[in-house]
Order: sequence, then structure tokens, then C-alpha cells
Amino acid sequence: MKQTPDLVKVQENMRAGQITGPGFLGNDERNLVDIISEDTLKVEELGLTNEIIACKLEMLMHQGEKGFGSPVNVDNTFIVIVEESRGYIPCPFRHGHLSKKVNINVRNLSTRKEIDYTPISIHLIREHGFYQGKGSIYRLDPVETAKLLELI
Repeated sequence: MKQTPDLVKVQENMRAGQITGPGFLGNDERNLVDIISEDTLKVEELGLTNEIIACKLEMLMHQGEKGFGSPVNVDNTFIVIVEESRGYIPCPFRHGHLSKKVNINVRNLSTRKEIDYTPISIHLIREHGFYQGKGSIYRLDPVETAKLLELI
């Protein structure tokens, strides 16, 4: 994949202060295609797909929503807290997708590790293979995420 002029514009939309205050890139200075390519390789090496990871994140979000902001125990493996805010966030890839502003926290009970993500994170992984840039507050490293979710 090459960094096209359209992807340059998408990457600019991902910078801090454009669509969201913190943005999607963190302090990652690599081209968008390089970020996506590196994460795609990691996912393939794990024998997984972006769809598998996104589905697990989405399932945990839906389970957590049942708690209305309180912790929810999922399968005695995860504690999930879903906190909603007002508003929507557009997909930076500019195709019209909107995601609700929600923070999802998932803690693995056995490893005690946790992650935070949002519905736009799920969309970006599923549709674009984008786990966000290094240093982004919602960066989900594919290997660490797969371990925490017990997919490997």
C-alpha cells in the first residue's frame, strides 16, 4: 500500500485537535500506511484477523453496556466498564461513519492488565486495520490486545 494524497489528508485529520483533542496518532511520526502495515503484519503473525479482534472488543462493549456505567463481570474473565458521553466522533477516513462518544475499560482478571478503547476504535480496526499511532491514548497494540483478550 502506498501513501496516496487522500491518505495524507486522512492522516492530517488524525492529528491532535482536528477531529478530537488528543487525535489518533499520538507521537507517531510514521506515515499512515506504515502504521497500518506494521500492525497488519503483527495480526497476521498471530494467526488472527482485524475482524476477530474487533468482534471481541465489540462483544465486551455490549456486555459492559448492561452495567449502565457500573462494572460488569464477563465470563469471570473480564471486568468491563462502559461510560457514555454526549456526541459522536466521525471516522477520520472520511466516509461518513459516526461513532458514539463512549469509553470502554476492560480489565483481565487473571493478568490484571487493562485497556481503554472507544466504538471508533472498533470501527478503525475492523474497517481500516488501524490500531492508532504509538503514543495515542487509545492505541491498542495488536499483540498486547490479543493477549489481554485471550485470543492467543
